[in-house]
Amino acid sequence: MRKLMVTTFVSLDGVMQGPGGSDEDRDGGFEHGGWSVPHFGPDLIQRMTDLVQRADALLVGRKTYDIFAATWPLAEADDPIGSKMNSVRKYVASRTLDTVSWQNSTLLTGDVAEAVARLKQEGDGEIQVHGSGDLIQTLIAHDLVDEFHVLVFPVLVGSGKRLFGRGTVPAGLTLVDTARSGSGVVISTYARAGKVEYGAMGPETGNW
Repeated sequence: MRKLMVTTFVSLDGVMQGPGGSDEDRDGGFEHGGWSVPHFGPDLIQRMTDLVQRADALLVGRKTYDIFAATWPLAEADDPIGSKMNSVRKYVASRTLDTVSWQNSTLLTGDVAEAVARLKQEGDGEIQVHGSGDLIQTLIAHDLVDEFHVLVFPVLVGSGKRLFGRGTVPAGLTLVDTARSGSGVVISTYARAGKVEYGAMGPETGNW
């Protein structure tokens, strides 16, 4: 079975909206676009390059597809991220698009959750989700995410779309990897680990 990994840039207060530019996503009057950019350095770019190279397929929502399809085809042939983004198989979840023209792209039809569940059953490898905030909420609500690769940037944004919104399914997670970039970005990978476990704290319980 394929593993589905969500890779997300988030601020310390959990906002994932518009990390890459001022006009990336202005939904809700968002005015803080581009908050992640000053924290990118060679080490973080290399880590993202290594991650993208592992992808067997990409899964994106319409807004992220529009951004990627307009920019990645412009990348130089020797750009390791651009060449991978352009060549890898891409699946697009959208209720408004009728066709997709970016090379190796396929438009998912029918119920998105059912379509993604079928994709996970097809062979091995890693399906990566980048950006795609609205799609991620659907994937979380239907418990389809196997790993969260979360890059937490040292900035408070205050308002905007958050990674874990309404509809998040309670689940246990295991931290499988963590690192820190030179600019202070904390990069952590969490894998699914069954149900949430509960307990109580206090001197009377021995958990104090």
